[in-house]
Amino acid sequence: MYRFISLIMTLLASTSLLANPVIPLATQPQTPAFSPSAPNLDAQGYILIDAITGKVLAEKNADSRKAPASLTKLMSVYLISSAIKNGSLHWDDKVRISSKAWKTEGSRMFVKVDNEVPVKNLFAGVIVASGNDATVALAEHLAGTEEAFTNLMNQQASALGMQNSHFTDSTGLPNPELYTTPRDLAVLAQAYIKNFPEDYKIFSEKWISYNNIRQPNRNRLLWRYPSADGLKTGHTSDAGYCLVASAMKNGTRLISVVMGASNDQSRTEDSIRLLTYGFRFFETHKLYNGNTSVMRTHVWQGKKSDVALGFSDDFSVTIPVGQSKRLQTRVELTSLKAPIIKGQAYGSVNVLLNNQVVASKPLVALEDNPKGSLWRRAADAMGYSLRKVFSKSQETMNTG
Repeated sequence: MYRFISLIMTLLASTSLLANPVIPLATQPQTPAFSPSAPNLDAQGYILIDAITGKVLAEKNADSRKAPASLTKLMSVYLISSAIKNGSLHWDDKVRISSKAWKTEGSRMFVKVDNEVPVKNLFAGVIVASGNDATVALAEHLAGTEEAFTNLMNQQASALGMQNSHFTDSTGLPNPELYTTPRDLAVLAQAYIKNFPEDYKIFSEKWISYNNIRQPNRNRLLWRYPSADGLKTGHTSDAGYCLVASAMKNGTRLISVVMGASNDQSRTEDSIRLLTYGFRFFETHKLYNGNTSVMRTHVWQGKKSDVALGFSDDFSVTIPVGQSKRLQTRVELTSLKAPIIKGQAYGSVNVLLNNQVVASKPLVALEDNPKGSLWRRAADAMGYSLRKVFSKSQETMNTG
């Protein structure tokens, strides 16, 4: 009898858990926020996102394929940074400048054929001077040929989920088969900032000097917008004027992509308008730390009676300014039955603002919980069956 009562109490406790938030984020009312419409710009396409959450704050033709010009180099430096990180390339490695690299038309770092230039110098030449010669030299050094490097670019684009992008070279010279979208470039910039924070610092360099030639960074935001620290400009006659930008203010980082602006001033002004709008009317809050227990819940037929649940990484949300106290959470759990596998999802947490879901993230097990003893499994089998009956009757009462 005692065991039966204990099972019923466990059943009631685990059922009531489903209706409660993980942590009550909001308990007091707050005046609703009012935000103006997002800027309507003349550029052919653009997007504004939060760099942490990926929340889209403004967009126009964000999935329309467009020529990226030198924005292509963002993928090139992504591959170089990846190679640096995994140890297959080093900053002090010497790169021999081929005739092909030296002859590449367009913007230049002004390297000389057959010279040996350190990777770190060429890398800065790609980012700050937008040097096509430096880009081709690095591509050849890493992959053997620019064609092989381009194949890696397309593989990496696919891995990042850039579904509307295709690269034909490392530099962005005009080609009918070269295209990407504002959304894909925002994804790429977000991934670069997250995965290579140390390398990202180079994007904020305003000047580069090489071979007795001093060149400015073409990203005018570095001079005009104090919070800006990247990323890359692009321009050809078919692409128009383009700019992928990022800025950080009060702990919030935003990424803007402007493609097909009419001139250099327009791409700069449009980027400022997008970033100003985002910072003025939105903010990002980290709600929970990753790999940290936010709740424990009952496990049927397990070696242990419960398991810790949490998130695989930090859980942040982007919301209108001043509305954090209105946030609420709802937990949705599956019925947990051993074996429980660490890292596997067993439910989710929805974050609501004014009864609207603004973010959702899977709840994962932070530890393994294998099957328990034969006695434990047999005893829990009855409780598990009772729970299913109880849950079904409760559903009938709620919907009948």
